[in-house]
Amino acid sequence: MQTKQNYFLSQPHQPFFILGIANAIIMMLLFALAYKGIFTLSIDTTLFHVYSLAFLLFSNVFTGFLFTTFPRFNQTEGIEKHYYTNIFYANLIGSVLFIVGAFTSPLLSVISMFILFIAQIFIVIQLQKIFSNGLAPDKTDALWILVGNYFGLAGHALFIAATLFGLHTIIPAAINITFYLYLIFLAFSVGQRMIPFFSHSWAEKNPNFIKIVFVLFIFKSIFSSADIKLAELIIDIILALYMLREFLRWDLHPLQSPSILWVLHLALFWLPTAFGISAISLAAALFLDTSFYFLNIHLLAIGFLTTVLIGFGTRVTLGHGGMAPQADKFATGLFIFIQLVVLLRTLFSLNVAFGWGADFLFDISFTAWIILFVLWGGRYAKLLIFGK
Repeated sequence: MQTKQNYFLSQPHQPFFILGIANAIIMMLLFALAYKGIFTLSIDTTLFHVYSLAFLLFSNVFTGFLFTTFPRFNQTEGIEKHYYTNIFYANLIGSVLFIVGAFTSPLLSVISMFILFIAQIFIVIQLQKIFSNGLAPDKTDALWILVGNYFGLAGHALFIAATLFGLHTIIPAAINITFYLYLIFLAFSVGQRMIPFFSHSWAEKNPNFIKIVFVLFIFKSIFSSADIKLAELIIDIILALYMLREFLRWDLHPLQSPSILWVLHLALFWLPTAFGISAISLAAALFLDTSFYFLNIHLLAIGFLTTVLIGFGTRVTLGHGGMAPQADKFATGLFIFIQLVVLLRTLFSLNVAFGWGADFLFDISFTAWIILFVLWGGRYAKLLIFGK
């Protein structure tokens, strides 16, 4: 049996979840204070915001989840402890150096990004090895998960190039590849496999669904990077309608499901909702010259990505901690609270669009984000670090 002293590193998800949650709190707090002008960062504030959440929060949570579940997807042996602990320590060092560099030197920030990038290469190498050696008869879903991880490497490399050489023109491509083809597509790839399975959905799977979504995401990334709003608007409408039709076909019954399950259903339906609202915001930008201040991105990042992160994270933490994967009233309250965070961030974008002058909504929205992760960490950190 694991002792209290060595339990923390006994399963891959535990250290990566803890590091991801800590970074969710720290990075958002630093960004918010810099955005308000309380201090100045050595690197661009927007780049700090996007990069830190993508590669210091979500990448750590993805790694913990995939290092735990990907071997099962592919029917192969688990990952050796020394392998994932070395990656965890590299990510920890990279996170600390990134924070220090953000206050002191862009060069130190770049060094930290190189450390995190090399760690990510070893993550993808391990996932590729698992995929190649796996004995599962159907590895189609695993292939798409792997594709998402390769795009994560591509986006990461572009961020490093933009920071190291001052290539500001490639920052939009770095952001869009990282956001749509890595973060959103990877989470979607996992969700479209696991959520119908958990829901006991007997609907026949459309083999072309994920392929078509992937192609549409590529066009979305290209048009967004090139700022071709009309083409991007059309892609958003297609994504919203196509995803909604497919999700309804799955016959998930979220209102009759326990909260540990309906939170995942809710995350899924945030995808067509966010793309639909994105189309509206792009139309407003085109025809009304009105900016909704990254509303579309935050609906995906909080509504879909954070909801599915908390939903799957809670399920994995409980299940692999030797407890029933069921959400109590506290966890259910957190699932609902995520939607409040989405609403608050939406109100801030509307405030910018319509000039309400209610800039305090920024303070409320980022504080709600921090509270969300403080509450989740406060509830489950002990289980992740020490076990039951």
